[in-house]
Parts: sequence; C-alpha cells; structure tokens
Amino acid sequence: MNTLPQKPSAAFIGASWLSLLIGMFTFIVGIWNSEMMLNEKGFYITILMYGLFSAVSLQKTVRDQLEGLFVTGIYIGLCWFSVALTLLLLMIGLWNATLNLSEKGFFAISFILSLFAAVAVQKNVRDLRLAEGDMKPLESPKKSD
Repeated sequence: MNTLPQKPSAAFIGASWLSLLIGMFTFIVGIWNSEMMLNEKGFYITILMYGLFSAVSLQKTVRDQLEGLFVTGIYIGLCWFSVALTLLLLMIGLWNATLNLSEKGFFAISFILSLFAAVAVQKNVRDLRLAEGDMKPLESPKKSD
C-alpha cells in the first residue's frame, strides 16, 4: 500500500529554486563575460541546457521505475548516457579552453550546482503535486505465483 509522500518544506523548495537560479545565472554570466568566441559561448550554453534536461529526465525515469511504472531499458540507458555525455563534453571543453584554472573551476562548479538543483526542483514539483492530491501514486504491482 502506497502512502502519499510528505510535502517538501518551503525552505527546501526555496533553497532548491535559489540554487538552480544561482547556478544557471553564474554559469551564463560567466560565459557572457568571458573572452571566448561566440561559437564557444554557444557550446557552453547548449551543454548547460542539455545537462539540465538530461538530469531531470534521469531523475524522473529513476523515480518512475521505483514507483512501479514501466520504463524501457533503452530510455534509462539514454538518460544515463546523456548525463555522462554532458559532463564529458564540459570536461573536454574546459580542458581545451584558454581560461584560467580558477575560471574553469567556476564553470564546473556552477554547472554541477545547476544539475543538482534541477533534480531537486523536479523532485519538489512532483512531491508537491502528489501531496496535494493532483496525482495519484501507483499501487504496487501484484506478483503472481
């Protein structure tokens, strides 16, 4: 028997959204103020957007699976691959960038903060909807002998 999840606290919701906004804002402002060519800036912004989407998609997929929803193995694999690919592309980009080491660290930390915060925000949105009764939790699948 499934019970409704506990509603996330206002402090956790606020901290999650604030972390997401700070991470994204600092990453984008850092890119904007850097002395990179426009195509390099576009690469990093694209990696950020792809990373946010893939992290949220992975979190949702894992949670769906834990709640008993059918999720195909190929989709789970694509989600994991996408998250790993964004991290790899960021590492390769920063490794080859003509930036100071402190700037590279700045971009890496703000990127990771953004991905983590996006997962937390998505979890909060889903938990709020479940706690408010907008969505019904699935019942555990019955096993047949």
